[in-house]
Amino acid sequence: MTVAKSILLFALAAVLEIGGAWLVWQSVREHRGWMWAGLGVIALGAYGFVATFQPDAQFGRVLAAYGGVFVAGSLAWGMALDGFRPDRWDLIGAAVCLAGVGVIMYAPRGR
Repeated sequence: MTVAKSILLFALAAVLEIGGAWLVWQSVREHRGWMWAGLGVIALGAYGFVATFQPDAQFGRVLAAYGGVFVAGSLAWGMALDGFRPDRWDLIGAAVCLAGVGVIMYAPRGR
């Protein structure tokens, strides 16, 4: 159950962080208005809290692993909302990052 909880928290964190950054991007680059930026800032702040709920208590480990989730999630967000089409190198890179997440977060440590 702990691994499932961790994965769900990573997914929620990705939606909040990537979504928040996307909202700010839309506000500034696409001239959607300051309300979009405000919502983005709120989402980015919420991301910071969600990360604290990870079962692992090591800040460095959690944030390092989240970096891999962020890479893959950003590509997926771009595909879903901006029409981005990753090439094979993008996909390979995302897979390497997610493999790194697995090693960092879920490898047995003999505790």
